[in-house]
Amino acid sequence: MTTDDSIAASGLAGQATTGARLCEQIDRFATELLLADETAAASSAGVAEFRSALSRIAESATEAGYATTAQIAATLASQIEATGEAAALLACLTEGVEKLQEATKAERKASVISAREPAPARTNSLAADPELLMEFVVESREHLTSVESQSLVLEQDPSNVEAINCVFRSFHTIKGLAGFLELDEIQQVSHSTESILDEARNGRLTVTPALIDLVLESADYLDRSVRLVEERVQGLPPSAIPDRKFLLDKLAAFAHNGDSAPSNEAQGAATQAASPAEPPTPEAVPVNGKPQARAASAVTVRVDAAKLDYLMDMVGEMVIAQSLLSHEPALASLQNQRLVRNLSQLSRATGEVQRTAMSMRMVPIGHVFQRIARLVRDLSRKTGKPVNFETSGEDTEVDKSIAEEIADPLMHMVRNSLDHGIEDQATRKAAGKNPTASIRLAAYHQSGQVVVEIADDGKGLDRARILKRGQAKGLVGDGANLSDNEVFALIFEPGFSTAEQVTAVSGRGVGMDVVRKHVQKLRGRIEIQSTAGKGARFLLRLPLTLAIIDGLVVGVGQYRYIVPIFTVKEMLRPTPEQIFTVESRDEAVLVRGRLLPIVRLHRVFGVEPKSQNPWEALLIVAESEGRQFCLMVDDLIGKQEVVIKGLGEYLKNISGVAGGAILGDGRVGLILDMAGVFGGERSE
Repeated sequence: MTTDDSIAASGLAGQATTGARLCEQIDRFATELLLADETAAASSAGVAEFRSALSRIAESATEAGYATTAQIAATLASQIEATGEAAALLACLTEGVEKLQEATKAERKASVISAREPAPARTNSLAADPELLMEFVVESREHLTSVESQSLVLEQDPSNVEAINCVFRSFHTIKGLAGFLELDEIQQVSHSTESILDEARNGRLTVTPALIDLVLESADYLDRSVRLVEERVQGLPPSAIPDRKFLLDKLAAFAHNGDSAPSNEAQGAATQAASPAEPPTPEAVPVNGKPQARAASAVTVRVDAAKLDYLMDMVGEMVIAQSLLSHEPALASLQNQRLVRNLSQLSRATGEVQRTAMSMRMVPIGHVFQRIARLVRDLSRKTGKPVNFETSGEDTEVDKSIAEEIADPLMHMVRNSLDHGIEDQATRKAAGKNPTASIRLAAYHQSGQVVVEIADDGKGLDRARILKRGQAKGLVGDGANLSDNEVFALIFEPGFSTAEQVTAVSGRGVGMDVVRKHVQKLRGRIEIQSTAGKGARFLLRLPLTLAIIDGLVVGVGQYRYIVPIFTVKEMLRPTPEQIFTVESRDEAVLVRGRLLPIVRLHRVFGVEPKSQNPWEALLIVAESEGRQFCLMVDDLIGKQEVVIKGLGEYLKNISGVAGGAILGDGRVGLILDMAGVFGGERSE
């Protein structure tokens, strides 16, 4: 190689390095722009920072010999000075960055061709960063949740500019993040959906139910794709890869033909009831049909749920240690006022730390309600029953694990309400009802519990039909005299259904028994109120948290047990005249005119009681799985809020035991599982 060739090669290598640095600068600027806050971006400091970054890009482009890129960067730097509004500024910068990337790519390719050398492969090491990918998963899910809720709002009010802009921004952000991490499938679907939404928000496409269907379908695809990314990061076996070609074809076809689709009739049907001759397209109305106000921005930090669980465990240990210290006889005998004050201060501080730690796991139940709103909308269209879906109490907070577990039971109940409880339009009109039915989902705090209410204005529960079905299945004797609550409780029996035919929605007799099992697993209970012809109301009463339980500490012999207080109805010390024997075997006690079976706790666990006579013991009237019974114990020691502790792998499946707790005096008490206690004693 000659000296001239060496100099030329050296120059080309330097130019290639400069070009690579320029690409990195533009990519970094694009990322900063994607994550920029509108308010901060429009400030004088934000504009100055953007202008400085663009000036550096222009200098690097000039150094690399990329004249077009340098010109675009310089022009963009001068344009942002005249753009005052935040949204317009970000739109201008976003469009400019896309031009910069295209120009750089073209000029770099031209320089490589002229040098007759292949372009150096650029690898994005960040695309393989597990932490970045998990942040993408979390942020994408937040945006997809927003897409779903705002799409339902937009369907009811196609003129809602804020709703369509919110949906557009969510897809745009997911597209940008996916492109940065080289997730091409997600980027392509996001970009195609974003393009259609851009046409709609600029008035070139009309917002119709068909458009909303397509947007929600795209969101469902992205949700499955994001789940695949999460599985890949966690090293789990990947799920089936969703086919994007069919969806991309639908998006392309809609972008080309969407405006010619019948939109006026569908749009009118989505927003108001039509005349009797033209029944409306059934739609679900989220949150009383009004868009939800976006919460004020707050500084938040994402923390792994496992770390919160560990923190809760340690706080529980601290509470136990503080309780042991407070009940230490050696300290109690000391007459030191300063020590007493310090122990009192420790108790207050420990209680405050415990409450704060518990609040860190509390999440609003609103995100569960959003999933139900989507379900109602889809089922409403599928069954042809128009429904007005109302929610309240979305800000009610529950433990994160409860919010996750309660979603499926709520879906089962709402599905049954819409399929069984809500009549078709003709039946409702004949009964003098509004053709558009109403389903209400509410959450609120009551007596230290969270109450989730599902109500509809349908036909209600048919008592006679349920009773007849229960007798046919052998669940009820022919001469049994049951109350309304006892009859309604039959719908929670496995395989129980009054549906005359099985539909794609329900009718197989599975679902409501699963609901009861889920609610009982969460230490909750279900109440039913129904009026024939007017509707039904289901109340799910749940604890605030699963980490702590309120219980009655009872004694049997020398042992201590904890009875969950939510299962307790009343307590009594019976007289001998109240005790009866059924078939010379089973014992029962007469309480308020009803014979209730007696369960001797000492027999369940094989311990020696103080007395074998029920009238010398204490009976606790408890309820489990809709049935009441009396639990016989020796003494009531007191009421206490205890931290639930697991019993380990070897002891976790003991019937009648839900866990353990360390009491204030240092003794271990077993927390009773009342369903297991009652079922175990009955089986003996």
